[in-house]
Amino acid sequence: MFFKRKGWLRKEFDGQLLNTFIEAKEDWSKKTDMINRGVDPSDEVIVSGKIAKAKYLYLLREAKYRDIKIGRT
Repeated sequence: MFFKRKGWLRKEFDGQLLNTFIEAKEDWSKKTDMINRGVDPSDEVIVSGKIAKAKYLYLLREAKYRDIKIGRT
């Protein structure tokens, strides 16, 4: 009786994780592009790029652990 919601909750949180993962990927790619295009990027920009990369890699590991697949047609 109490465990019927488990599948529904898992799908909901997997969807949120997938959305956060996509946003982190876009953020990381924007920041690396900004670093690569800059002549002399400041330390703040470099650190924010490294933080974005760490967030992306963490979410990637979590998605692999949860065995989340992106539905492509």
